[in-house]
Amino acid sequence: MLAALMSGLHVLALGVGLGAVFVRGRALRVVSPSDARAIRAVLLADNFWGVAAFLWVGSGLARLLGQLDKGIDFYLYNRFFWVKMGLFALVLVLEITPMAAFIRWRVALKQGRPIDARRVPLLIRINDAETVLVLLIPFVAAAMARGLWLTA
Repeated sequence: MLAALMSGLHVLALGVGLGAVFVRGRALRVVSPSDARAIRAVLLADNFWGVAAFLWVGSGLARLLGQLDKGIDFYLYNRFFWVKMGLFALVLVLEITPMAAFIRWRVALKQGRPIDARRVPLLIRINDAETVLVLLIPFVAAAMARGLWLTA
């Protein structure tokens, strides 16, 4: 039962994450320092993006280390697992810049100051890259789950 729950949470994270990163990208495209509604939309989507990351990492680690579905060797010797982890790591590295920017936005809003929107074009490009990576991960995961490309 626990294996099914963790698997379900892992898949749910994809839906939440893809939706959140897509909505965040749409909201970023209309944001301006004086548009509180658009800023709130970006930050709300970013909150859901964070929830998705928590679900992905938590359920993924539980599945890997708890050996709920497959033994740890299945993952460690499957090249698609490492491709999947590489894609996810790339998302995490890319997310450093938006995360720092959105923390600054939250602080500015709390202090009643306007946000610094100068980096919005960069944030949009990063968000678009993250969206593509999130779209790729399920295909790599499907190959991994079927035991394709196992090492000798």
